[in-house]
Amino acid sequence: MLRIKMPLADIILPVPLYNNRLRQREYNQSALIAKYIANSAGLTLALDSLIKIRDTKPQVGLSSGERRKNMNNAFAIKSRELIEGKSILLIDDVSTTGATVRECSNVLKKAGAGDIHVITLAHGVMN
Repeated sequence: MLRIKMPLADIILPVPLYNNRLRQREYNQSALIAKYIANSAGLTLALDSLIKIRDTKPQVGLSSGERRKNMNNAFAIKSRELIEGKSILLIDDVSTTGATVRECSNVLKKAGAGDIHVITLAHGVMN
């Protein structure tokens, strides 16, 4: 991932996990990727600005429409002052339909974010 040209950004945010899921898994893979990129690219990492406020079903096996509906109103901004007017680099581990990063981006835009760039480690395919 570090071989690609990183977009200009003020802050890097991982797609968050819901607290119960984070406790169960013990790590957020998107946060680990974001931390590595932030350290390597000299970007500010904000782990708690974008939060997941609703425990959603796993996206695996859902149709594109079901994925969008599943992510609807699942995220919120905790620290608006870190987001407002900032260019954001949003990190997710896998994107299949883009429903998760689209919902995160909508929440960030409503909080006053400037440009939002998304980088994912992998792109899934729907069966």
